[in-house]
Amino acid sequence: MEYTKLGNTGLDVSRLCLGCMGFGRAAQGLHQWVLDEEHSRPVIRKALELGINFFDTANVYAGGTSEEIVGRVLKDYAHRDEIVIATKVYSRMHAGPNGAGLSRKAIMSEIDKSLKRLGTDYVDLYQIHRWDPNTPIEETMEALHDVVKAGKARYIGASVMYVWQFMKAQHAAEKNGWTRFVSMQNHYNLIYREDEREMLPLCKEDKIGVIPFSPLASGRLTRDWSETTTRSETDQVQKAKYDATADTDRLVVERVAAIAEKRGVPRAQIALAWILQKEPVTAPIIGATKISHLEDAAAALAIALTPEEISFLEASYVPHPVYGFNVGFN
Repeated sequence: MEYTKLGNTGLDVSRLCLGCMGFGRAAQGLHQWVLDEEHSRPVIRKALELGINFFDTANVYAGGTSEEIVGRVLKDYAHRDEIVIATKVYSRMHAGPNGAGLSRKAIMSEIDKSLKRLGTDYVDLYQIHRWDPNTPIEETMEALHDVVKAGKARYIGASVMYVWQFMKAQHAAEKNGWTRFVSMQNHYNLIYREDEREMLPLCKEDKIGVIPFSPLASGRLTRDWSETTTRSETDQVQKAKYDATADTDRLVVERVAAIAEKRGVPRAQIALAWILQKEPVTAPIIGATKISHLEDAAAALAIALTPEEISFLEASYVPHPVYGFNVGFN
């Protein structure tokens, strides 16, 4: 395993992050394809054996049961000081007023609930899952600063927003002497590259860690176009992200297949090798639900695509509608 710093911090993270949206009790959440604790354990344990020390979850994943499972399994198999736990806040967690968003009330309530579910005194990275248009950003940033100063989070990060929103948050923090975001968790893969226009150049310039989700486009970059899975047939978030651009995306997927066949490796390794070579990506978030998913991800670290191969993979891309800002959940 390779390790790097998370943005402009001293925090060491593995070049692969295990995304934990796939762990939890299906009845408690949005997705029906998630693994229960019995089947999650070997996947998380394998990640640790491969040297992955970075784990990303969210309060909303499987109604909070993802955090519960991740917390219990990591406690059994890892030393807390050697792992990096990230979670997120914003999503609706209960009906009625104050059940969602980034108000001071919501943040202070949800951090304590996440810590209880995770079974830890602190998280290493506490991220806002979306931009909250209904709460002043100054209120959000001050609350997050207080979470850090209370020792409940070591760093804070953001996810899925426009560049102007991200900069407005950073400016509010800098102006008032509050904690700034050190990372951006964005939507980025070979069939969705819109952040190459502004967000990625900004993150490179300001040394912001980039931890993209859906690096394999929810599996679409890993299989024949006609092949289906339980997730591809039932995951409405995946359909919303990619169905509208399926005709043009197919050309990119076919190019991934061509290079994978030429090199004699699985397609997932090619798609991951591409994103691992893109600056300023720190660690793509791998949504592994099988041991083989982790093995492919680890093997991708050893693949160095040539400039010609990268150009070939990128040539068929066409601009996509921006998706995910206040809609859907990675």
